[in-house]
Order: sequence, then structure tokens, then C-alpha cells
Amino acid sequence: MPSPYRALFAAPGAKSFSAAGFLGRMPLSMTGVGVVTMVSQITGRYGLAGALSATIALAAAVLGPQVSRLVDRHGQRRVLRPAVLVAVTAMTGLLLTAHFRLPDWVLFVCAAGLGSVPSVGAMVRARWAALYRGTPRLHTAYSYESVIDEVCFIFGPIISIGLSTGWFPEAGPLLAACFLTAGVLWLTSQRATEPVPHPRGQHTGGSALRSHGLQVLVVTFAATGTIFGSVDVVTVAFADEQGHKAAASLVLAVYAAGSCAAGAVFGLLRLKGRAERRWLLGICTTAVSMIPLLLVGNLPFLAVALFVAGLSIAPTMITTMSLVEEHVPRAHLTEGMSWVSTGLAVGVALGSSLAGWVIDAAGARAGYGVPAVAGAVAAAVGFLGYRRLRRPAPGRGGTVERHSEREERHVA
Repeated sequence: MPSPYRALFAAPGAKSFSAAGFLGRMPLSMTGVGVVTMVSQITGRYGLAGALSATIALAAAVLGPQVSRLVDRHGQRRVLRPAVLVAVTAMTGLLLTAHFRLPDWVLFVCAAGLGSVPSVGAMVRARWAALYRGTPRLHTAYSYESVIDEVCFIFGPIISIGLSTGWFPEAGPLLAACFLTAGVLWLTSQRATEPVPHPRGQHTGGSALRSHGLQVLVVTFAATGTIFGSVDVVTVAFADEQGHKAAASLVLAVYAAGSCAAGAVFGLLRLKGRAERRWLLGICTTAVSMIPLLLVGNLPFLAVALFVAGLSIAPTMITTMSLVEEHVPRAHLTEGMSWVSTGLAVGVALGSSLAGWVIDAAGARAGYGVPAVAGAVAAAVGFLGYRRLRRPAPGRGGTVERHSEREERHVA
């Protein structure tokens, strides 16, 4: 591991909470694609599978920020454990309903209950922020966490799709529930690194979403999430059309591998200039990278196109988290990060649903039009909202950059 990453773990407890976060985040990449695979295996209905995945994402969009707001006020341990209990109960109901072919409406009720799954990535990033706020190491920490996200997206679909297609349909989502339970219990048992909660009296100004800059990030990431949700569903269907459905997990892993590689390199860079410019460049690059997907004719070409498309994801996510820190008050940090995840979740819901309908109506290749259009929307919103991102919250803008400049002058 390069020295900037190794230096992160000098802080006591950093290795443990990072490992727990990795385990607890595996369901992020396993649940949606696992439900799509499970339902399509049992019923053969991609429209229903996509709609259920969309329901899960929309429920997370509604409940996720509320869970994170409670975490900011009461602490991670007091909130996350009850939230996980609700989520695991809902997952159990979903698996039983699918297995016994109960009415579709029961599936949707259980899927909605999965919205209580906490944003484990936001919880871990909040711990890093508590350790390294205002220092260049926070950029490295966010880069490391984005790499971990992509590692989850490399192995999660492989495990989930592989188990559901090779063992029994419910196996992938079932293992995701086990990972979530173990990861959250392990994370919340580590009290020494848990960020100090901010009582209700410190939560002035209402929701973190009142920040104009955060609004731009959330709306743009709703469009970006549409890319992710549609790519997952269309890739599973495209691989199925090609006669190699299980290969979808490998193709999606290549997509995540591109992001993982880019994120690892990005974390080593000593960046200068304004973060919002890097963010806009990342959004536009992501949009352009969707165009080649319209030309795919086979799985090897699709894998290459998705690897290239993945190169812009992690750097954009890393920059986004830095911008969240600049645009929301410290007492709302976990909530602010969760709102970004909420934007992604809304987009994933929309993308999964739209992709499922397009696939059922016109086939998998036509489905890649959904991420192409979503990329164009993301770029348009990014340009329109750019000026808002240039006005961070008072006293919060450019913290890391200024610290880096002071550090360089001191060394000189």
C-alpha cells in the first residue's frame, strides 16, 4: 500500500472501523442486482425485477437521510442497530415472499422496508472526518473509501449473481443481509472512534438540504444514479440475451475495477485548484463515456467500454464528498453525505425502472439508451448549478487546499 494510504491507519481504531465499514457496505452492490437476479430467475419478469429494485432505492432515498439525521443527533450506535433490525426483517420477508410466490404487492411492501438500511459509507466517512478534518489526509481517506466502495462493486455482483444463478435464487440477497448485520454490529461496537453526536440545539437552520450547493450535488447525482441503476439491469439482461447471464457479474466487476483503479491513483495526487471544477469535469466525462454503450454488440466490447466508463466514477465521488464538507454545517455532516447517497438512490430507482421497461419493450441493447440520456442530464444540471458550488458555507471553503499550501510553505 502506498505510504499516503498507510499513514491513514496510524490513528488508533482506524483499521477496525474501516474493515467493519467494508463488510457493512458489501450489500450496497449486492442487494439491488441480487433482487433483480432473484426475481428474474423465479418469474422471468425484468419489469417486476426493475420495479422492486427501484422501490428499494426510493425507500432508501426517503428513509436514509432521516436515519443519518438521527445519527448526527444521537450517535451511530443508538440509531444504526434498530435500523438494521428493521432492514433485516424486511429482507427476510422479501425472500420468503419471492420463494413462495406470494402476491406482488407483498414484495413491494417488503422492498420498501429495506429503505431503513443505513448509509454505512457515510458513517465511516464521518469517522475519517472526525480524525482528519482540515488536513490533506482527509482527501486521501475519502479516496481510500471510494476505492473500498468500488472493491465492493467488483466482488458484490460476482458473489450475489453467482450465488443466485449457481446455487438458489435467494442466496445472493440472503448473504447481503448477513454482511449488513455483521458489519453494522462490528462498527457500532467501536465507541472510541464514533463521532460525537450533536444535540438538537446545535442543529440550527433545519435540514442540510437547505444548502444550495448540496442541492446541486444531490440533483446531479440523481441523474448519475440513473446511469448506475440502468447499467446494472441492462447488463444482466444483455448477458442473458447473449446466453451467458452469469457473466454479467464479471462485466459489472470490470466496470467497478476501472473506478477502483482511478480512485487509487486519485488519492495519491496533491491537487491544486478549485474542487468544483474537478467535479464538473468528472460529471461531463461520465456523461461522454456512456455513448459507446449504444454501440455494444458483444460482452467483450461491453466490458472494455464499461472499464473506460468507470475511470471517472471514483474521482467524481471523492470530489463530491469534499464539496459536501464545504457546503454543509459540521453538525449536519452525516446527513449531508447521506443526501448525496439519496440522490444516487433516487437515480438508481429511476434507472432500474426505466431500464426494465425498455428491455421488456425493445430488448437489452435499446436499454443502454437510458444511461446515455441520464449522462446528458447530469452534465446539463452540473453546468447550470456550477455557480452555486462556487459559494461554500461561510468559513468552510477550500479548507484542505489552504492547509496543503501552508504545509508546503512550512517545508520550504
